[in-house]
Amino acid sequence: MQRRRFPETFDQVKTAPPLKRLGALLYDFMIFVALVMVLTGILMLINNEALVQNVAVFRSILFVVLFAFYSFFWIRTGQTLGMLAWRVRVQTPEGEHISLTQALIRFLVAGISFGCAGLGYLWMFINREKMAWPDLASGTCVVELPKPDKKKAKK
Repeated sequence: MQRRRFPETFDQVKTAPPLKRLGALLYDFMIFVALVMVLTGILMLINNEALVQNVAVFRSILFVVLFAFYSFFWIRTGQTLGMLAWRVRVQTPEGEHISLTQALIRFLVAGISFGCAGLGYLWMFINREKMAWPDLASGTCVVELPKPDKKKAKK
């Protein structure tokens, strides 16, 4: 199966700066918290708190829903809402859309990165290529997109 390529060429994109990535991460974290709150409320209404009290089932449902949400955007467009706002995108080093396996690895290692007091994301400041643990583990990279051309937008 051939992967889809993004339209920008290598000379149009560069590795996203760590502060820009952290801005997108903060933006996405707010969406993450909102999703958890809404999902918890829905599960409590549906199952009269019995499901929420069964911690393993509750966590499994949260994992599946959150992974589905993030992987949908990463695979489809390479951008979550936070990434879109900060003009960054996740892709393969060759400029292609990431696979479901890469999305799963990114998602799992992102949890580990947060679990280690954010060390996995602070790694961007140490790493020469400005890559965090999820990037390194999944074989992906986060690039900064060029500003849209205002002349073309007016036409």
